[in-house]
Amino acid sequence: MTIIVHHLENSRSQRVLWLLEELGLPYEVKRYERNKATMLAPPELKKVHPLGKSPVIEDNGTVVAETGAILQYLVDKAEGKLGAPANREDALRYRHFLHYAEGSLMPPLLVMLVLARVPIFGKMGLKKFRPMAEVHFDYVEAELAQRPWFAGDSFTAADVMMSFPMEAAVKRAGILDGRPHIAAFLEKIHARPAYQRALKAGGPYAYA
Repeated sequence: MTIIVHHLENSRSQRVLWLLEELGLPYEVKRYERNKATMLAPPELKKVHPLGKSPVIEDNGTVVAETGAILQYLVDKAEGKLGAPANREDALRYRHFLHYAEGSLMPPLLVMLVLARVPIFGKMGLKKFRPMAEVHFDYVEAELAQRPWFAGDSFTAADVMMSFPMEAAVKRAGILDGRPHIAAFLEKIHARPAYQRALKAGGPYAYA
């Protein structure tokens, strides 16, 4: 049965479409637009999941929310394709970055986004907060300097998971200066045919 992706414009759900294309799993997209005033998801999403957030997928009666959980569900459905590598250290890195993307990296990016929208005091707060976020950007740059992909020598779902915070950081924080390995990572993923197909399926996406 075809997987239904409840896809919100300019959101984390773009990663779900990308992984589906990489895995070759059949799916259909149900698109939602943000409220133009608040930029929040529409209330219709609460009919799919109580939190009213995207991404959410439906697969033969099963509803799965949260990007990391969805990506792992899809990897399992594809019998482990693009999942944890066989090498133990690579597998540990895979699991780390699969959770690090949302658990540690996205929170400071969201704070920076909020502060950037607050007049005067927001700019003052952003100036003090940015050094804390820079620690994450330097960490990611150092990791990518050691290997071609986040988990090791091969592309995995961890790279898909890390794509959105990296793209958002470039747009919101301008992090590429002095970080060539992050720039190279983004260039590589944007050139992947599955990534390009996912963009067509999802519609306008501000971070590519």
